[in-house]
Amino acid sequence: MQVEKNFEPTVVAFCCNWCSYAGADLSGNNRIQYPANVKIIRIPCSCRLNPMFILRAFQRGADGVILCGCHPGDCHYTSGNYFARRRMTLLFSMLSFLGIEKERCRVEWVSAAEGAKFAATMNDFVATITRLGENKKLEDLRCKK
Repeated sequence: MQVEKNFEPTVVAFCCNWCSYAGADLSGNNRIQYPANVKIIRIPCSCRLNPMFILRAFQRGADGVILCGCHPGDCHYTSGNYFARRRMTLLFSMLSFLGIEKERCRVEWVSAAEGAKFAATMNDFVATITRLGENKKLEDLRCKK
């Protein structure tokens, strides 16, 4: 697979309000940089992420989607991330059925005090997506500019 030199992947990050979004905020406050092409969407809890949102993000042109939530056992809503982990496991098998590489979607647990981990995770994920190239499997041509 040949990748364009100027390829900038579009990455959508769904971040839990209580931990991961606060971790992103902490990385910004500490001036720890991560790529600007990561679009963060704040959600109340990782369990509130409907897997259809991820498929829709791919359909709308995202090259990679990452879900960031609280560490298991530390969820603000007690057991929300356990439900999210179960749902994402099912989604990963569905993605491979659709022909989308499993590396294009990831789940990470990042707490509010881990700003450096959030930035490192985003840098690593964007590098992985850049290596994979543009996602064309679910693209909807009506969504292109």
